[in-house]
Amino acid sequence: MLTFSITARDSETAARSGLLTLPHGAVPTPQFMPVGTNGTVKAITQALLEETGIGLILGNTYHLYLRPGLEVIRAAGGLHRFSSWTHNILTDSGGYQVFSLAPFRKIEQGGVSFRSHIDGSSHFLTPEAVIEIQQVLGSDIMMTLDVCTPPGIDYRKAIEALEITSLWAHRSVARARELFPDSSGNLFAIVQGNFFEDLRARSAAEITQLDLPGFAIGGLSVGEPFSQFKDMLAYTAPLLPDGKPRYLMGIGTPEYIFAAVENGIDLFDCVFPTRIARNGSVFTHGGVLNLKREDNRLSLKPLDERCGCPVCRTYSRAYIRHLFKAREILAAMLATHHNLYFMRSLLDQIRESIIEGRFLRFKRSFLEIYQETEV
Repeated sequence: MLTFSITARDSETAARSGLLTLPHGAVPTPQFMPVGTNGTVKAITQALLEETGIGLILGNTYHLYLRPGLEVIRAAGGLHRFSSWTHNILTDSGGYQVFSLAPFRKIEQGGVSFRSHIDGSSHFLTPEAVIEIQQVLGSDIMMTLDVCTPPGIDYRKAIEALEITSLWAHRSVARARELFPDSSGNLFAIVQGNFFEDLRARSAAEITQLDLPGFAIGGLSVGEPFSQFKDMLAYTAPLLPDGKPRYLMGIGTPEYIFAAVENGIDLFDCVFPTRIARNGSVFTHGGVLNLKREDNRLSLKPLDERCGCPVCRTYSRAYIRHLFKAREILAAMLATHHNLYFMRSLLDQIRESIIEGRFLRFKRSFLEIYQETEV
């Protein structure tokens, strides 16, 4: 079962701190979830994730369905046992992957047909089948199948996507309640509506009437300007029930996280922190640092002088830059460890600032120094 309690609220914004209790442990909120698409967060071990203080990661139904396949995961007793991860897993339904693989799929009311990006094989997934897959995975939070749309589409196409998303949500809930009569599988449904306020309001009304344990906002941070993202987020977030966890899908940089928290969001995920780490960039309090730059060649500074992670306590910028230049696997591992520690530390500080009634002051002081562009 899932329980959620709000333990502190900011007096100036909608920011709140809470506790989300799931089958594999309690998670403080707001919380960033690292993405473990294929049953692993890339370039870091489960033990180091645990040591970093991470208790909730994301897996992906689409990718795990295709590889290794349900037969393998079922034989292992679920994704937790298969991956030796003893904490919580939220599984995305695969809706975003369907969105991103537009040339290879066809969406209709019955479900979505697509060709595998791995071998070109044909597949058809219904919203019910996506719930059944997540049952095999043993997800601590499941997501309904939805239709994500890019910015710039016309109103008619946005309505079509919304209507299919709502239809699929109702069918997903019906199947989840058959499989999990006591908990509905801790299923979250997703609000869509593109960048039309009336459609966001309609989608939220249709989705929240399902009375699920939590709700998500989809279709933001999909290429739109930051100002448009903030405006639509500020409009949509209050449409979700106050007393239930709110999940904003697909954000993972400090500027976006502060905007999310300020609008009352409790959960968010993104591949960005681990992806940039594998490509030689790391978070610092001054912004994103590109380790491959020549001016790091002789630098004996840590990645971030204000960071207390094991990587910053042990290694220099020059050494980790050398590892990247030499294409050593350890380079990506160290950068990933640091970035996830940085994110966990940032969220700890955000929660503390909410509890102590100084969230906006902390936000301003952090972003005055932090630069979204590389330094």
